[in-house]
Amino acid sequence: MDGFDRLPDSLILQIFDSVSDIKTLIRCRAVSKRFNSLVPHTDSLILTVDRVISSDSDSDSETDDVSHLLVAFLKSILKSLQDLVSAKPDPTQTRSQNSPAQILRSFHRVRSLSIELPSGDLRLEKGTVLKWRAEFGKTLKTCVILGFRSVVASGDNPVAGEEADFAGGLKVRVVWTISALIAASARHYLLKEVVREQRGLESLVLRDREGEGTVVMRKEGLRECRREDACGEAEEEEGWDRGRSKVPSVRMRMRHVARVELRGGVWVEGATLVVVRPSLGDDVEDGDLAMEAFGNDGMYGEVVVELLKAKSYLLEMNSF
Repeated sequence: MDGFDRLPDSLILQIFDSVSDIKTLIRCRAVSKRFNSLVPHTDSLILTVDRVISSDSDSDSETDDVSHLLVAFLKSILKSLQDLVSAKPDPTQTRSQNSPAQILRSFHRVRSLSIELPSGDLRLEKGTVLKWRAEFGKTLKTCVILGFRSVVASGDNPVAGEEADFAGGLKVRVVWTISALIAASARHYLLKEVVREQRGLESLVLRDREGEGTVVMRKEGLRECRREDACGEAEEEEGWDRGRSKVPSVRMRMRHVARVELRGGVWVEGATLVVVRPSLGDDVEDGDLAMEAFGNDGMYGEVVVELLKAKSYLLEMNSF
């Protein structure tokens, strides 16, 4: 008998859980009958999606008009996700082989799942940085958005205060916020089929390789999403079929600083922090949410710490 055959199944499953990568695990199934029977019971998985359809060139054009930007952005989102999930509820339609739900059907006991998309969704002007982290249940729970227009290295002349404030004006900051919420709701929509089919899931994270945006669903949020088919039938009954989940009415705390100086003499221009909650949601401290989202993320954590000291402005937005 081969010495490896003496290892108990429980130990081999621990090894598979450490491997996590779905592509590697699928290859492991071809090694032996024993591996083929054990791999589907792996409970910790990482799924990397390699390919999406590129958007048309007109979706990449820059515009200052809010409505045009949002239409172009939504078109880009829908095009980039159309080979990952079908927007129509017809179950007889052929699903793409890149659909996360389709790939995961051979795994029966997934508890922790991380999905990585190949790129971010937003089309921003050169130099602009926008990062966001959203938590969902059946709908949006919280979203933290951090953005700035540029980074000026030590020794360069920073933009004058008034110019920096104009560059990061309210109109631009609102567009950033709406764009991030649309991107988050589109990604939540992508996860609906996965949540319905993987009943044992306790943790689900969807991010992109560029580190632009992250959607998080915890155990309670996943349970809430499954109740009453909140991730599927409820929205279809309301006539909501736009390739993304509906964003509820929200309250937003916005902080903006024209220029932030970081360690090493680096300047960040037009820094903005927005903490978004549903209008009827719990009042969680902005600092707790912002630090959880970006506090351990190097330069971004520094920017967040400085922005939390700034005056905040309250805005409200209807559902969309």
